[in-house]
Amino acid sequence: MTRAMTTRLSNPRPPDAAEGCTIELDEVPNLLGLYARAVVTGPWHHGDQLPATDVALRDQAIDVEHLAAYQRVCAFRIRDELPPTYLHVLAFPLAVSIMVDQAFPFPLTGLVHLANVIEQRRPIRVDEVVSLRVHAADLRPHDAGRTVDLLATATVGDETVWRSRSTYLRRGKQSKPRPPHHPTTPPDGPAALIRVPGDIGRRYAAVSGDRNPIHLHPLTARAFGFPRAIAHGMWVKARTLAAVEARLPEAFSVDVAFKTPVLLPSTVSLVAARDDQNWALDVRNAKSGKPHLTGSITPL
Repeated sequence: MTRAMTTRLSNPRPPDAAEGCTIELDEVPNLLGLYARAVVTGPWHHGDQLPATDVALRDQAIDVEHLAAYQRVCAFRIRDELPPTYLHVLAFPLAVSIMVDQAFPFPLTGLVHLANVIEQRRPIRVDEVVSLRVHAADLRPHDAGRTVDLLATATVGDETVWRSRSTYLRRGKQSKPRPPHHPTTPPDGPAALIRVPGDIGRRYAAVSGDRNPIHLHPLTARAFGFPRAIAHGMWVKARTLAAVEARLPEAFSVDVAFKTPVLLPSTVSLVAARDDQNWALDVRNAKSGKPHLTGSITPL
């Protein structure tokens, strides 16, 4: 299996980024308020520069009830270690606060989540106090427009325990040649069928705070061009990891690409094929074979 990541996530911030600033938050930003701000500021986003600003939230205790609710929605076991995707939920409001700022080049509405990498350096216990920091990096051309990364880091004391990179696409004028299309085939291995219920968008929104209308109801999804509501990409990633949770190493990176939306309700086929210490992940529609997620797990 090809390793999707052979080194730990690096910070691509240029040397002169020290001239930027860090915004220290006193509490988790309210996502509904940020979404309202996105509607107002949307027309004013433009440019070719990213804000040289970090957003930080220090010394956050884990809410045990919220963690258990997240574990249930994503089918993780109820236990006192955080699922690898859980800190993404805590860091996501910080990322949105950067994306709704007028210094960010793209409006939040219409951004497409293309890929996500999570690096868990060690298991994180529910009784640990976590500090989070997020910034934007690596604005670059894409064959369907432009992409940007939102990088998040979690520390316990002075120790970095978790990192992530979420890549978002702003569709627009083609800025580089489109590569030839090569259909993907699932890796060899047994497939597990997972039924994705019609209300999973609303249930995941309740624990993640991400109430994008494309996930909530068929009517609101149709307003954005989808025939039905679609599952959150990070729920699909979390549900995939939950299926192999008992076999994950203590330190690993998991790198996934989101291919096509999972329409709700539906049934998906999951293949998690192990090759030595590495895993290949593949999620696709059980009937049509259309790919929804591909990725890999690599021990650190």
